[in-house]
Amino acid sequence: MKRFIIPLIAVVLFFLEPVFSLFSPIELGDVRYTLVPRFVIVYLVFIASYYDLRKSVLYGLFFGLLYDMYHIDIIGIYTFLYPLICFLAYVIIRQVHRSTGTVMLLSLFMVVLLEMMSYLFASLIALTSISFEVFMTARLVPTVIANLIFIVLFGWLFRNLIYKRVIEKQAGM
Repeated sequence: MKRFIIPLIAVVLFFLEPVFSLFSPIELGDVRYTLVPRFVIVYLVFIASYYDLRKSVLYGLFFGLLYDMYHIDIIGIYTFLYPLICFLAYVIIRQVHRSTGTVMLLSLFMVVLLEMMSYLFASLIALTSISFEVFMTARLVPTVIANLIFIVLFGWLFRNLIYKRVIEKQAGM
């Protein structure tokens, strides 16, 4: 049962993302801000950083495909982006000190990268009509702030859970 805790948390986070999406968009004055929770990719970055690249990429492929099937009409965008983000996080964290703060910043950077790349793909295939400036101010900045709060609240928990699993795995449990 202990070995299923890491994928189980990913499944729970996948189903929590749409729940937190209900808080979005937020209207302040004449401006409409869209918050996009990216809990799964944050968790996958922690898995890639502290646990296992192969598993994080496989989970990324699985959850990217699920995200494509349930949230957008085109299968392949997140199926490609989630594993790519996991791989890039793994490569980057191997070049710098792997402290919890560094992984938290890396997670936030990967959320920004994911949002930018998804906007680029959506623009290329005409899924979105918003300008880059509107995307930056009305979607990217609120998304970064919301995910930063999530990372600060749950980053230590993710690290501790993953570390426990690594220790259990090394002990043969």
